[in-house]
Amino acid sequence: MLDLLRSLIEEITAADARRYAVADDAGCEMHCAKIIEDDGRYLAVYHSTLGDGRFHVALATSADLLDWHRERDFGSNTSQPTIANVPGGGYLVAWEQEPKNHIALRYFADRDALFTGRPLRAFDAKRSLSRCAEGTPNIYAVQLNPDIDHSVVTLGGHYWWKCDVDRQLSATLTDFKRWKAVREPGFDEALLRFGVGGNVGGRDPITFFGHAYAVIEAQHAKGDFGSWRTYVYDYDAREAHPTKIRTDAGSTAFANPHVTALTAPDGNRALAVSLFLPGEGAAKGESGQLIYYRTY
Repeated sequence: MLDLLRSLIEEITAADARRYAVADDAGCEMHCAKIIEDDGRYLAVYHSTLGDGRFHVALATSADLLDWHRERDFGSNTSQPTIANVPGGGYLVAWEQEPKNHIALRYFADRDALFTGRPLRAFDAKRSLSRCAEGTPNIYAVQLNPDIDHSVVTLGGHYWWKCDVDRQLSATLTDFKRWKAVREPGFDEALLRFGVGGNVGGRDPITFFGHAYAVIEAQHAKGDFGSWRTYVYDYDAREAHPTKIRTDAGSTAFANPHVTALTAPDGNRALAVSLFLPGEGAAKGESGQLIYYRTY
């Protein structure tokens, strides 16, 4: 299954559909887009730089995974978002929040609350592993026992180790009020053995044919945006595997990976992939956000 997953991610030129430099219908770039399937359509959360010069997380909808209608803005100083369906019909959105760079979570009880931006519960995590920054969340699971006030949310993220480079963390939010984060050195080591000298950054988990994987970004040279690469991490084996991503024009740097197994617009099973292509490693016409999907 690992080989199939890597192939679906790597062969962009074989995608059923793809689009480079993706923007929503308001003209806002959809950086770091995380896509989920929802009631016959698709939702995405992402961030854009707006006229105030700040990042804003937003929500958009699509019928085809390529054309996106901007629904709402979640506010300034927000970035690196993710979203998950919650049992019973709710939604959990998490992002990186400024000031005091940290992970923020918002629980929306239903679709109307999500689209109108009215969270039922909000939580902002205090940093505990770094005095500088903790961010780029992903959501592993949301367990209601039986509601959000009696729940367990498990997440991943990164912390700014010694205020120098990003390293991995995992966290638990209990009853939407008690937060505990721990370092994940084994996750880091799986990437560092490939000569990663910069950040070990954002990750997005996927269960693929019953196996637990994640796509994760790693920066081989500190400060060099052209050195970002994407890996597939196997949670059972605790091993990382490099990808050989091939774009139409030959871009070489890939960051902020997200993957979702979903039903394609034609009804077939598919993998939707979102990658950010930094300008330093992008071929002409390919820099910015890339979204594509492949059926299998």
